[in-house]
Amino acid sequence: MRSRLHGAIAAAVTPLRDGGRSLDEASVAPLVRFVAEGGMDGVLTCGTTGEGVLLSVAERRRMTELCLEARPPGFAVAVHAGAQTTGDTVELASHAREAGADAVAVIAPPYFPLDDLELFDHFRRAAGACDPLPFYIYEFVGRSGYPVPIPVIERLRAEVPNLEGLKVSDTPFEAVKPYLLDGLDVFIGFEPLVLEGLAAGAVGAVSGLASTWPEVTAELVHRKSETAGARVNALRDALHDMSLPAVAKQVLVEKGVLAHADVRAPLRRLTDQERVRVAAL
Repeated sequence: MRSRLHGAIAAAVTPLRDGGRSLDEASVAPLVRFVAEGGMDGVLTCGTTGEGVLLSVAERRRMTELCLEARPPGFAVAVHAGAQTTGDTVELASHAREAGADAVAVIAPPYFPLDDLELFDHFRRAAGACDPLPFYIYEFVGRSGYPVPIPVIERLRAEVPNLEGLKVSDTPFEAVKPYLLDGLDVFIGFEPLVLEGLAAGAVGAVSGLASTWPEVTAELVHRKSETAGARVNALRDALHDMSLPAVAKQVLVEKGVLAHADVRAPLRRLTDQERVRVAAL
């Protein structure tokens, strides 16, 4: 029987060097150790915080392999395999299964607003490529540009045996509610909505903040702490106009976890003024 994801999952940054042109392979193991020691139950590789859509298929495959090599016992590695094309998505999902990952998540491809048939076929093929790994739909209107319709999810549930749930990063909570479907595990992606989501039936969180602040996110999910809730609200408010990958990497460099704060173009590193703001956190 396949094992589902659970609890607090860090949406990991992807360490880069050479001005963002290359993977910083040496920093992956310290990153995995940092989030594991911070109380997280696992990582999601190459999602939004991990700059996945800006990386090549080969780089994404390598990031998966490095995380798997570095993980401690019992620590889950989920792979975001979402890509612009179905072919690349299938390749990444298949590699995740072959490499020994624990789960696969896929976002609806951006740019073209796919119809129900196109979306269903895309997700079906991705899920089939990673079967029997648990498969999760990554719902995020702010990145894909359109929502995954509930009828598509219901059809997938009927026809795709390894569909286990969703990561939902939409806001406000009214936009999350339709995806809290009976029998599917839902992970909240926007930390200020985690407590409300858990109370409504979500099973955990996949958190971008957790890549840099794992302790507060672990406390939020595992203990349902109001104090941790206030802290993630303050962090999200303070960072709302900055790139989370750039912020996270700058803080991780200052903490001695990463060697470089590089991001992949067209993203940019923080300005001096932004670094001062982040340091104040």
